[in-house]
Amino acid sequence: MAEHNELGKLGEEIALGHLREKGYLIKETNWRFGKDEIDIIAEKDKFLVIVEVKTRQSNAFGEPEVFVTTQKQRFLIRATQVYLERNKIDLETRFDVISIVISGSKRNIKHIEDAFYPTMN
Repeated sequence: MAEHNELGKLGEEIALGHLREKGYLIKETNWRFGKDEIDIIAEKDKFLVIVEVKTRQSNAFGEPEVFVTTQKQRFLIRATQVYLERNKIDLETRFDVISIVISGSKRNIKHIEDAFYPTMN
């Protein structure tokens, strides 16, 4: 497995631990619709929470969350619509980003709730 894939997998494991610690119920991980993937689907406080995890070894080129581009947001929204329809879920949906910087043994975790909102594009 490529080093960046291993880093991403570690980041997702850290994010899952963080969410569980905060009382989130994990429903799915790495859920796919075609080429689109949702890293984590969770539930908390009557919200379906769609979580994108971004992990980097440094923030030299910007914080990891800035790499959740508008295009990535569109992919997440599209996959979420399919997930809601297929599973007949009628919960308010929120899009979060968990940004993780791993430098040696140090881990900086930032959970951004309501990181973006679906738009009418």
